Amino acid sequence: MNDATDGERAALRKVRRWLWIFVVCLVLSGLTAFPLESETRWLAELAAGPGAPVTDRFPALLEWIERVRDGLAETNARHPFLAYGTDWLAFAHLVIAAAFWGPLRDPVRNVWVIRWAVLACAGIIPLALICGPLRGIPLYWRFVDMSFGIVGVVPLLLVLRALRPLVERAEATGHPRPA
Repeated sequence: MNDATDGERAALRKVRRWLWIFVVCLVLSGLTAFPLESETRWLAELAAGPGAPVTDRFPALLEWIERVRDGLAETNARHPFLAYGTDWLAFAHLVIAAAFWGPLRDPVRNVWVIRWAVLACAGIIPLALICGPLRGIPLYWRFVDMSFGIVGVVPLLLVLRALRPLVERAEATGHPRPA
């Protein structure tokens, strides 16, 4: 029986659209964790290239990018097994993205996954603030890291807002979800 209203169907379309954006970003973030050495080399070349504003305006940022590039290259040359850690990081992003299959299919019943993801986004902030200084990460780069949690939580909060009436309706009627 299909008892969902047009408004509920529109809300579910909006929810799924935002969830797809979140999932695609997770997948892209995961895939980019595999070729870090190449990516940092390209970033350093771009940042130091002709007409690059980073060189003139943010010399400390360029210095950091080059330090990371050199550190990755040296580590991969001498201790390639350490890159296995970022392989697992990449894999974790892909697995988290796969966990959203449930909310994409049935966001009301699987709203807990979305709430969990909001907590995970919030957890990025203390992680960056606590572990960043311990690992010698510059403050400005910690802000870049924290931005992933801040940017990531935006679509999730939009999803939760759109889902709120649907979840309340499902709970009030005893139905797990609208059709």
